[in-house]
Amino acid sequence: MKLARDTWLVFQRQLLLMARTPVWIAVGVLQPVFYLLLFAPLLRPVLAPGGSYADAYRIYVPGLLTALVIMGGLFTGFTLLGELRAGIIERSRVTPVSRVALLLGRALRETVALLVQAVIITVLALPFGLSVPIGQLLLAYLLLGLMALMASALSYGIALVVRSDAALAPVVNTIAQPIALLSGVLLPLALAPRWLRAVAEWNPFYWAVQGMRALFAGHPGDPAVWRSLLLVGLLTVLAVGWAARLFADRVR
Repeated sequence: MKLARDTWLVFQRQLLLMARTPVWIAVGVLQPVFYLLLFAPLLRPVLAPGGSYADAYRIYVPGLLTALVIMGGLFTGFTLLGELRAGIIERSRVTPVSRVALLLGRALRETVALLVQAVIITVLALPFGLSVPIGQLLLAYLLLGLMALMASALSYGIALVVRSDAALAPVVNTIAQPIALLSGVLLPLALAPRWLRAVAEWNPFYWAVQGMRALFAGHPGDPAVWRSLLLVGLLTVLAVGWAARLFADRVR
């Protein structure tokens, strides 16, 4: 109970800080919006040959949302490093608040920010014919939220290991780019050669994209949906546990 209460208190505080600087949400959503408006229309002949723009967007938007989570979530470690340098974490740790809650509350804040950006992108796709039943859309957001929490926790853990902005940037880039490319976020990997699909099957974000696309296509009973929820859920627990352990051990 104490961990849950402390996490909620930290989360509330972080949400208040985020509400005071909403420009970060706008900046985070700007590049995906460019891809949505300027790049996705070019893909209709590839994603939905003979179909409509709505069919293409049902394939493209889930991948774009996943790319947003991968790139946005994995770079959140820079925020933690900034707070460590400013002494914010040091001042917080003298309070009776759990150190795990200090990390988890921040990770949940990042998750909410990414979900807000995902909602904005989804709404902007509606004029292009995108249509998803509300229940399946909420389930897709649940999967997206788990991915965001996992990516944020991993980023915090990596930040605590390298402890340097100069080192964190190349490390995160090296991790994020192959993960995104092997997820099929821009184009489905069904178009890829067999060897590339075999490599992608080891990427949990690949399965998450498959589950998201099944939900957007109106197939909630597709095995890819439940496989992705179980896999991403398990990996999220492991990532949060690893980052929390590092936070408790290394933040003195």
